[in-house]
Amino acid sequence: MPQYTPPLRDMQFVLHELLDVETQLKALPQHAEIDAETIDQIVEEAGKFCSNVVFPLNQSGDEEGCTYAGDGVVTAPKGFKEAYQQYVEAGWPALSCDPDFGGQGLPELVNNVLYEMLNSSNQAWTMYPGLTHGAYACLLEHGTDEQKSVYLPKIVSGEWTGTMCLTEPHCGTDLGILRSKAEPNGDGSYAISGTKIFISSGEHDLAENIVHLVLARLPDAPAGTKGISLFIVPKFVPNADGSLGERNGIKCGSIEHKMGIHGNATCVMNLDGAKGWLVGEPNKGLNAMFVMMNGARLGVGMQSLGLAEVAYQNSLAYAKDRVQMRSLSGPKAKDKPADPIIVHPDVRRMLLTQKAYTEAGRAFCYWVGLMIDQEHGHPDEKVRKDSGDLVALLTPMIKAFITDNTFESTNLGLQVFGGHGYIKEWGMEQYVRDARINMIYEGTNTIQSLDLIGRKVLADGGAKLKKFGALVQAFIAENAGNDEMKEFIEPLMDIGDKVTKLTGEVAQKAMKNPEEVGAAAVPYLRVVGHLVYSYLWARMAKIALEKTTGANDFYATKLATARFYFAKLLPETAYQIRAARAGADTLMALDAEAF
Repeated sequence: MPQYTPPLRDMQFVLHELLDVETQLKALPQHAEIDAETIDQIVEEAGKFCSNVVFPLNQSGDEEGCTYAGDGVVTAPKGFKEAYQQYVEAGWPALSCDPDFGGQGLPELVNNVLYEMLNSSNQAWTMYPGLTHGAYACLLEHGTDEQKSVYLPKIVSGEWTGTMCLTEPHCGTDLGILRSKAEPNGDGSYAISGTKIFISSGEHDLAENIVHLVLARLPDAPAGTKGISLFIVPKFVPNADGSLGERNGIKCGSIEHKMGIHGNATCVMNLDGAKGWLVGEPNKGLNAMFVMMNGARLGVGMQSLGLAEVAYQNSLAYAKDRVQMRSLSGPKAKDKPADPIIVHPDVRRMLLTQKAYTEAGRAFCYWVGLMIDQEHGHPDEKVRKDSGDLVALLTPMIKAFITDNTFESTNLGLQVFGGHGYIKEWGMEQYVRDARINMIYEGTNTIQSLDLIGRKVLADGGAKLKKFGALVQAFIAENAGNDEMKEFIEPLMDIGDKVTKLTGEVAQKAMKNPEEVGAAAVPYLRVVGHLVYSYLWARMAKIALEKTTGANDFYATKLATARFYFAKLLPETAYQIRAARAGADTLMALDAEAF
């Protein structure tokens, strides 16, 4: 059976030693009173809930899956509803929400820590409250005062859940060709008709109401993405007093039978004149939905971080316990017939790859969470602007780089188990299956790569990338005279220079041939992702060098992992740079008919 223990020590390291969150939060008026001890207490209690209540349902939920009973009725696996009720009663949905609507007003960063543990415990279950938090953020920014007063208190409390209904059978990521229609009813509402697919948490029995955020077209709307509007379409239309009214014309037509995340209902949603209300301006729906979509991209990164951690914990425990063959340098467990497999170099490679990617991913997600808090609440306009630019730059990497790395990590975890990894009872194959969707939904990782290189780097002449580069250069300058840091600073300088050069080369090629952007995008994201991880690992290595006291203490282990990352994982960039430079010619040479 799988196991999970919240990695509190490493979380505390990132929060307090790497990010110094208490000092950073004191600069934000709404969070100035929050101290490190309070954060640690919240995280510890969250860890207990995740490991004791949600984690035990992960494997059984995967085996049972969701049930479609017909006529739009879907039930979640046994225990999911009761766990959700405990989640609501404990106040976890309100953790980082606005106190004006019943929230606790804690930093988004703290919410990120909660969601890492929830996803380690049970990604499928966590998607129900996770999407709800995205709906909250969208309505908070773009809803009318009346919409906020009706919907947000119920969403913040967790009494109602939320979804986002974007794609349709024919359009996938290309939302510009969606066909769902919204006709005015004459009373301020709209009659919405169409079919939406792949709607996570689209129907279930966990909460009394589901608030769907639906993209559709108004009459005479412009073609393409410029003609998309956003609507609130509740499962039950609320009465004026907030109680539930009539059943709306939006129903689940079926649920998808999927490779993974079986415990979450992925629905086909049919809208037949469903009553909806416009959110934001007409034909500006995609801009409003981007609040939820960007939140979802960050959330998917957190999903994969959680899976990477739990997969690592289980493969590490197995490698220490499983005995097989002898060490190449001679027996290590002389009282046993064979040595634990953790003595073998390649098993260690797999474990250290998992460890290095997981710990860098945690630092990455928490750092971005802190910058989101700074973007929304810092009194200095320049800090808000710089934080927002960095969040925009890093969001596609949170989604794509972490999910790619986690799929590799969960596969390595399964490999450590050998044949037992392929057997369901050990739980490892579920982590592989669950991790695979994270590379696809909320925009495939290719879409994220195009977003990074096209919109976030080339579109502004590299301005956002230069802001990140300035952080890297400042750290390098600060440590230039530190001989102990040389082994980390030199490769960080090298990959920084290579990113600058590669960016310029792609930009020049793209001016002559736009296909060059598409050809370079995926390897480019891998290279820039490694620049981010190199920066974070160098920062963590500095702390470890200053604090380590012995060969086996926490900091010595952190230092060894940093050295492994620079020696064994960063060299991937040599291949990726060469692949990016290879250009579009070999990709585009064949006519489609020639394949």
